[in-house]
Parts: sequence; C-alpha cells; structure tokens
Amino acid sequence: MSKASRSGNGQQTGLSARFFQKLASGVPGVLFVYWVSSEGDSHRCPFISEHVQSLFGIEPSDLSDNADPIFAMIHPEDVDAVMGSIRASADTLGTWSYRARLRLENGGYEWFEVNAEPERQPDGGTLWYGQFHNIQHYKDLEQSLRESEAEFSFQAGFQRLIARLSTEFINLGFGTIDQCIDELLRSIGMFFKVDRAYLYCFSDDYAVMTNTHEWCRDGVPALIDTQQQVSIENFHWWQEQIEGMVSGSRVVFIEDVDRLPREAAPERALLQEQGVSSMFCVPIRVRGRVTGFFGVDSLRRRTWRLDQADLLIIVSGLLSGALERNRLEEELLNQSIRDPLTGLHNRRYLMPRLDEMLARSNRRGERFALAIFDIDHFKKINDSIGHLGGDYILQRFAEILVSQTRSMDVVARFGGEEFIVVFSAVEHGDVRQLVQRILEAVHEESFVFDEDEILVTVSAGVAGIEEFVDRPATPDALIAGADYRLYLAKQAGRDCLVDVSGTLRI
Repeated sequence: MSKASRSGNGQQTGLSARFFQKLASGVPGVLFVYWVSSEGDSHRCPFISEHVQSLFGIEPSDLSDNADPIFAMIHPEDVDAVMGSIRASADTLGTWSYRARLRLENGGYEWFEVNAEPERQPDGGTLWYGQFHNIQHYKDLEQSLRESEAEFSFQAGFQRLIARLSTEFINLGFGTIDQCIDELLRSIGMFFKVDRAYLYCFSDDYAVMTNTHEWCRDGVPALIDTQQQVSIENFHWWQEQIEGMVSGSRVVFIEDVDRLPREAAPERALLQEQGVSSMFCVPIRVRGRVTGFFGVDSLRRRTWRLDQADLLIIVSGLLSGALERNRLEEELLNQSIRDPLTGLHNRRYLMPRLDEMLARSNRRGERFALAIFDIDHFKKINDSIGHLGGDYILQRFAEILVSQTRSMDVVARFGGEEFIVVFSAVEHGDVRQLVQRILEAVHEESFVFDEDEILVTVSAGVAGIEEFVDRPATPDALIAGADYRLYLAKQAGRDCLVDVSGTLRI
C-alpha cells in the first residue's frame, strides 16, 4: 500500500483521497505523488491535486494510471532536461528540483518549478512526494531585472563613449578633424554593431552629395570611392527626405529597404545593390544650416532600439559641433595667413612654405625659384587717384598673378606694392618665361578707375635655388637675392625683369 493511501500515522483510511484533495485545494500550486518503475518504462501519479485540471485541463484521474498527459505539457525544448533531472534524482535519491515551461489550458507557456523528495519502493520503483508551482512572475521579474541591468550597462557605455569622443573633439588639434571623424565612425559603428557608418556633405543647392568619411565592419565592402559628387536629380523620393532634413531636422529611418514605397524604386535598387537592409540618416547642422548627414547601415534584418534615432541625434550633435568649430578655426587661420585686400597669402604663410620647399630641395634636389614684383611708381599712382584707386590697382595685379601662375606655385603679397611668387619644380629658362608672361599680361591689361585709364608697369627680380652652391640657402637669403635684382631692375629703368642671366625688357 502506498503512502498516498495512509494517514499521517500510517493507518489506512477510506477518506484519504478526499481528505488530501480538500487539503491540497488550499495550497498554491499542484501537490502530487509521482511513481516511476524501476525500468523507467512506466510512470503514473497515484495522487495529484485538482489544480492540475484548472491549470492544464487534465483530470487528476487521467494521471493515476499514466502520467503522459501532464508530461505532454512540457515545452519541447525542456523535455530532455526534465527527464534527465528525474533520472538523476532516482539514481541518487536526491531532491528532485527543476524549472521548466509547461503549456497552460489557454495554449500559452509559463514557467513552473518542481520540488519533490524521492523514496525507493520495494518493487524497485521510485516514488516522489512533492509539489510544483507557477514561477512565471519571478521569471518575468528576473527578465525585467536582467533587461534593466543590460539597459543600464548600455546607457552607461554610451555615455562613456560620448564623453570620450567629446574630449577628443575638445582637444582636437588643427588639421586632425579627419582622424577624429574616422575614430568617431569606427567607435559608433562598433558600439551599435552596424556594418557601415559614414558622413556625407551636400552641395549648396542640395543637388549633389559626397561621401567624405566612411567606416566599414571587417568584410563589408567600402562605398566611399563610388559616392563622390553623386547627383540626386533622379532620386525624387530621396529629395523629399533631404527636404525633411533641411526644413524639420527629420531623421530618415528605412526599416526595410525591400519595403520602400513604389515612388522610391530608384533608391531601393541602389540600396539593394549596395547590400543595405536598413539604415538611419541624421542631419548635420553647421551654423544653423544642414550641410550633410551622418548615417549607419545594416546589411541584415535587425531590430533597432526604440530610442535609436535619439541616440544617433546625440552623435550628430557632437559631429555638428566639431565641424562648426573646425570651420571657424579654418576661417581664423585663413584670415591670419591671407592679405585681406587682395585675398593672396601673406608673409606668415609664405615663410613656412619656403622652409618646406628648401627642405625638399635639400633631400630630393627639387628646384624652385622666387620672384619679387613691384608696381612701378605706385606712390605717384596713389597720390593721383587716391588710396581707393591704389587698392584697385593692387587687387587687379593680384588677379593677374593668380591667373598667370599654376596651382603648385605660391603667390603672396609681401608688403605694400611688393608681391612674391615662388615657382615650384622649374628650370631657370622656364622661370624667365613665366615672369615675362606676367609682365606682358600687365601691359595688356586695361586699368580703369573712375573712368580714367591708369598706366601701370611692373618690375621683377628673380633668384633660383640652383644659385646657392657655395653658401647655404635660406628663405631670407632667397628673398634678399631676388630683392637685389628687383633693385637692379628699377635702376635699369623699370618695366623689366632681372635674373641671373641679366636684364630682360618687355
């Protein structure tokens, strides 16, 4: 006779089953007695409380001969582990304690925990006395805590990342903006586990966009070389998105490229060709104007965070601030190295460039020459037409110098009416022709101020690096050599050039 049919003192009583059901009805969870044969080929529940019916729709009497119906409620992924825990308890006669998911009568799965004590029977089978109860609430709480902990860790990590990147941008040295942007894209790409992160800039009319910086995860092909000066004339849907960025600082989120609307067919085809599955694009503002956008791509379907756009807006703000500061620094530097009247470089820019060219000449033997130009009788011109007229002459001559020189040459206003041009990678004969061409251009130019034509001529002195064979070449020595020949040109009657070969009159 099993314990299920005996009273607490071991005496048999016909009221046991009814008594235990009434007792079990006041206990949360399911009380049970569970038996497994010695061979493990049969099992049943000599007793199980009626809660099993309300929870799983199983009559207790259906389990008295075969426990299969209740075991059929176990989640398929948990069955093997549950059976293994039963065998381990039977082998060791240790407490059977396990957690698994069971299917409720409504079809949903919830977590339950079983705790039962085993007892070996005379027939070699094992009998467990115990209960199992619903622990879904605790599982939900556990999951909530895990999610809260994960969210806290994520937010803390994001804050640390933004703090680090902010510090790098604050301590940004001039000329290192590109490296800092590259590091930002790499860090953001790795943090959010995307496949690409990039920065685009717009043309002033928003008709063309250019990929200026890009980071790609290992194995992901780069697109930056194919995204230079891209016309968006035929991408009408994208034009609407840009308008949203410009007018409303709207973030563009494409959750699924394949589901873009019909009017975005060209955009969908391009993005599919690039392997993009979903993407975010956030506008970049510099001085209140949208100048481009920062974006991230995923090449696979993914679930984005609900606050993903907000987080990327923070990154965009960081980029916007860095780019605005960089533009201001460039403007300030440009102002410091340019002459405000003519727009040419000034002496502050010229002297370091001469040092660089001398260093390259010493290392590689690169040749260059320096010419000083002086507007003849400039004081008389100023006295006759006034300082505004003199400024006009200086500006027009500066334009002639720029138009008659190459992009590799350095053109600077040295002071007053004196200008310097450093001709790079030239031979002596070439320099003479270049200077002669400038003087001829002055002859051909019509200088008219207040409807009066002004006669303007220019004198020039030239010195080449190849002349310094018996003495060290320095910027001051080069300038002094050219300045002395300018003096000789003045002495020779002006409107001419003097170099190592002598005087050449126009």
